[in-house]
Amino acid sequence: MGARSSKSSNTKKGSSHAHGHHSSGIQPHELKQSHFQGDKTPSRMSTHSSTLEKKQTKEPVSTPKTNVSEYNVNEDDFYDGIPRFPMTLSEKSKSRRFRVSARKAGSLGIEKAVGVLDTLGSSVTNLNSRSAFVTGPITKGNELSILSFEVANTIMKGSSLMNFLSNQSIRHLKEVVFISEGVQNLVSKDIDELLRTVAADKRGELKIFSGEVVRFGNRCKDPQWHNLDVYFEKQNRGLTRAKQLKGDPEVVMEQLLTLVQHTADLYRELSVLDKLEQEDQQKNLEGTNSSPVSKGHELMFLKQELKDQRKQVKLLKKKSLWSRSMEDVMEKLVDTVIYLNRQIKNVFESAYDDVSLSGCPNMQHKLGPAGLALHYANIVLQIDSIVSRSTPMTSIARSTLYQSLPPDIELSFRSKLASFHVGKELDLQDIKAEMEKTLCWLSPVAINTAKAHHGFGWVGEWADTGPGGGRKPNGLNDINRIETFNHANKGQTEFYIVDMLLWLNHLINRSKITANVDEMQSNTESPKDQNQKPSQEASHVLPISSSDDLVLEQKDATIVKCIEGSE
Repeated sequence: MGARSSKSSNTKKGSSHAHGHHSSGIQPHELKQSHFQGDKTPSRMSTHSSTLEKKQTKEPVSTPKTNVSEYNVNEDDFYDGIPRFPMTLSEKSKSRRFRVSARKAGSLGIEKAVGVLDTLGSSVTNLNSRSAFVTGPITKGNELSILSFEVANTIMKGSSLMNFLSNQSIRHLKEVVFISEGVQNLVSKDIDELLRTVAADKRGELKIFSGEVVRFGNRCKDPQWHNLDVYFEKQNRGLTRAKQLKGDPEVVMEQLLTLVQHTADLYRELSVLDKLEQEDQQKNLEGTNSSPVSKGHELMFLKQELKDQRKQVKLLKKKSLWSRSMEDVMEKLVDTVIYLNRQIKNVFESAYDDVSLSGCPNMQHKLGPAGLALHYANIVLQIDSIVSRSTPMTSIARSTLYQSLPPDIELSFRSKLASFHVGKELDLQDIKAEMEKTLCWLSPVAINTAKAHHGFGWVGEWADTGPGGGRKPNGLNDINRIETFNHANKGQTEFYIVDMLLWLNHLINRSKITANVDEMQSNTESPKDQNQKPSQEASHVLPISSSDDLVLEQKDATIVKCIEGSE
């Protein structure tokens, strides 16, 4: 009974609801047909309504089946007996408008997101309307700390380049360096070529300095300091408004150098603190195995010294770059890069444009690109060391020199031994005086090459030299690469080195003759000393300890035979 009554009630509900919604018996899909059929629609509607009434009496439960596909309900879903009807035209148009507006809103949101990203990416190049960086407040915990030593080293590079571009240094370059014998004989006598060479060097140094500034900027949390390489390139090419410097670059650099000096002091004090802590740790370990009474006074003194040193380190951290944030230093470094670029253009003028188009001239014949600058400097320094000695040249020094000769110099030296002659007989002092005429300008070039190769690359290497690092404020003690073998012509340098080797060989031969004459005179005066001579000579013979030493001795003997044959 319950099942039968529920069935009949469902049938009544379905029929009454259908008649209530469409009094004429029209289904929703027939509304579309009536819209296009005009006058023929009423007759078909009446016929269809009578047919529909008959179907409803015979098949009262068939309504949900016909509407399943229209209501977006799967056939497998359970039907709860409640009829569902499709949306009206107004509801469909509303949902369609909602989907279109949603798509538009989504596209607008994507466009806004892209615009924000573009703004962030171009913020470095656009900055703001006044083309200036905005310095925000320093957030605690964003200090440079251990990175301060690297920043200090970068600041020193910028300071060195700024000192070189000063009026005094440029005057010194043109009036002293360019006309020196070393530059004239080894590099070039053409002033324009020398200017192009120096301009290329300084552009390279600026590239290194600006690259480090770009790297520091990318470490900042503030995105305005990111990708500064794009900003520097646009400033260099004039593609954006020239940046207005906040202050005098030289005054700003002095402020940075003050921080650098405190950072150098901090480096030294941290080294002292590290040694004290290691000593304290060692004393504590020793104290466990010894009497506390004997070690008490010593440990107390060490603890007090360690406490004072920690206070000193803490004070220097506040005064140095250690406690500064990267953002606090970045704007000053950016201004320094822009200023140095402008100064290089102003100082070298047309040479700057020539270098940017053609690069450094005649690099294929230079010692620096060939990787021979330091090697040739070492040979010159060995010759200078031998000549400056008051004692005769030892066999070890001779072997060391001959083994270091490159093949080109060795072949040239051998080929010129037979033809080398001195017009008049000279004693040892006269030969050394002749060699000093060349070594007086050749040795400084070799020394500068060694200094430039071992130049400071870390703060500690110049921090350990004491207050100020022994550096002159005008920067004249900075080594220019044009004063080294880096830009020296390979053929010219080899010519002077071979000439020094020939004179050195003549010096050795004259030393042997002088030694033999002295020995003969001593033998005539004291014939008893002849019995002791073999034992003395045996004591000076150096044993050959390995196969490498044997090879060196054989090569040395070959050169000596060539020298003796030339005599």
